[in-house]
Amino acid sequence: MSIEFLLTSLIIVASPGTGVLYTLSAGLSRGARAAIIAAFGCTLGIIPHMAAAITGLAAVLHTSAVAFETLKYLGVAYLLYMAWNTLKEKGGLALDQNAAPRSVRKVITSGILVNILNPKLSIFFFAFLPQFLSTTEPHAFARMLELSGVFMLMTFLVFVVYGVFAASVRSHVVSRPMVLTWMRRTFAGAFVMLGAKLALADR
Repeated sequence: MSIEFLLTSLIIVASPGTGVLYTLSAGLSRGARAAIIAAFGCTLGIIPHMAAAITGLAAVLHTSAVAFETLKYLGVAYLLYMAWNTLKEKGGLALDQNAAPRSVRKVITSGILVNILNPKLSIFFFAFLPQFLSTTEPHAFARMLELSGVFMLMTFLVFVVYGVFAASVRSHVVSRPMVLTWMRRTFAGAFVMLGAKLALADR
């Protein structure tokens, strides 16, 4: 495993995006356990993109405008839905100290959808993974599985750090109504901006 791959992966994983945002909001709203579950869900959401890259299906998204646009706008719609839920204080994004706990299934499902409805991830992995393979690699498929596994592990661990940190400052946030209001607006605005960025993305 090259140091270049590890450093590049760390930078990619740690960069703020929808998965990081969802995990942070889960930690702030529900605590460390919910943050860890959310991180797990977001990590699972990477699997279809990894599989697409490894099997070459990402090339279909790259060449098929209809497939790319369909998945892209599903992702945009879901991000806007999350923004609306944030403003309405519903679901896993409700920063409410007395909110009823969400089921593990719901938290994981939301985390999976956050990442799975982003076609740019498939294309990214399609371009990213081969850079760390030798043209003479005798077991390219196994090697890509290994790199993918390491990337997913790093994703989970980094997201957990983000989420647990958010949970550690939760008591300082939920006890201040004004902070809660602005926090909800900030998360909602961030989801809208990420949705707009995805909407403007091209192949």
